[in-house]
Amino acid sequence: MTTILPDPVASPPGRDLTHEYSPRGTALSLLLCRDAEVLVSGPAGTGKSRACLEKVLAVALANPGCRCLVVRKTNTSLTSTTMVTWREHVAKEALEAGLVEFYGGSNAEPPQYRFGNGSAVVIGGLDKPTKIMGSEYDLIYVGESTELLVTDWEALSSRLRNYKVSFQQLIADCNPDRPTHWLKIRADEGKITIFHSAHWENPRLYQETTSEPATLSRDGVGYTLTQQGTEYLGRLHNLTGVRKARLLDGRWVAAEGLVYDSWDPAVHLIKPFTIPKTWPRYWVVDFGFTNPFCCQWWAQDPDGRLVMYREIYKTRRLVEDHARHMLRLVTARCSSARATTNPGRAQQDKLIREEPAEAIEQGLLQWIEPQPSAIICDHDAEDRATLTKHLRMGTVPARKDVSRGIQAVEKRLRVPEDGRPRLMLVDGALVEVDQELKDLGKPVCTVDEFGSYVWPDGKPGRAEDEHPVKEHDHGMDDVRYLVAHHDLRRKFVDRDIFLAG
Repeated sequence: MTTILPDPVASPPGRDLTHEYSPRGTALSLLLCRDAEVLVSGPAGTGKSRACLEKVLAVALANPGCRCLVVRKTNTSLTSTTMVTWREHVAKEALEAGLVEFYGGSNAEPPQYRFGNGSAVVIGGLDKPTKIMGSEYDLIYVGESTELLVTDWEALSSRLRNYKVSFQQLIADCNPDRPTHWLKIRADEGKITIFHSAHWENPRLYQETTSEPATLSRDGVGYTLTQQGTEYLGRLHNLTGVRKARLLDGRWVAAEGLVYDSWDPAVHLIKPFTIPKTWPRYWVVDFGFTNPFCCQWWAQDPDGRLVMYREIYKTRRLVEDHARHMLRLVTARCSSARATTNPGRAQQDKLIREEPAEAIEQGLLQWIEPQPSAIICDHDAEDRATLTKHLRMGTVPARKDVSRGIQAVEKRLRVPEDGRPRLMLVDGALVEVDQELKDLGKPVCTVDEFGSYVWPDGKPGRAEDEHPVKEHDHGMDDVRYLVAHHDLRRKFVDRDIFLAG
């Protein structure tokens, strides 16, 4: 399909601006569908996001005065992924010609792309919902929709009432998740029209061919793999288990032999809230460079429940740089530390950026949340020493009894009579997405690990010394370290006293 965009500068007949997009398979079905709720589900790299954004562009161009919303769970994930596709591939020609202009937002309005015909494409994250949820829309596109709770989906649906388009529609894309996910259940119940995409639909991976032997044929058209397609699908083939089934095959499956089968995102994943400053805080660290470095921030409520409210999950960054980042996340410039001269200000900024621990001691930075009661770390002596040096705070070695630690975590995940488990994670706690991990189809946060942390051969561990598969477990180790620190502490102390005696 080729969309012709009228040139807003030249006068008739003028020249035309050509935007080319040739949808295949489910991408074409999505563009033509007018059902109220539509989900495009499929493996990684099938062009789902591109198709959804192309529909947003087409609707905005064809319906003067309409309002569309492009949204993800967090604003950071939206701007770092979805909007790059929008700017560089979907709205590129329109932006270059001035047919569309970006407006950065104000106290009254959210950021948006404004069209010459009066239409607008508003962008935002559900972590900052005030501005985007205060308006009405004709079309809403949700990226990576498995990140949402059903209450998020229903809230977005309630904003579809602008009526500048003949149909009001909520569209979304996602990689498959567990079959009990609320999106899959909603689709099975017929409340969402679901399309299943495939890799051949992405022109970057498969190109049409008439002269070469076709890799596959669809609707009488032959397709062959591109070089990029060969390399990309090769990486997906190297995945294992449930992640391969979802990201390569596009199946909604659950991992067999889950370690934490009590984990339920609908129960254990909670909305962000203001944590009282009286609640003790704990930092938990699992070191890594090629594998992810994982640091979790936890708070403990007066009844002993543990809540994870912030997380770093990042590869290829030095421990000392992580330490600086950790301190910058929990501090702010002191109001009394404003330099009167530019050189003085520049020196202060340099110290805050390069040595925040020193900046704290000099009174340039101040804590904006309680300092941790303990920093619980993996046992690597060199990394612990580096962390201590750059945080200027001591650390506690983690209690690494895997079997007993897992049992303690599972006990906390069970839902008591009051309906509030003793271990919960705040939705959207991740500070930044590691794009390399995401591109490889690997977990990008602790929540992702819960669904793929399994026993060997998919069988529950029974032996005292049996351990889960040592893969995608960096956040899982941190969770276990924290729970062991709290719930196994008395037993460890008693055992140490017994051994010492």
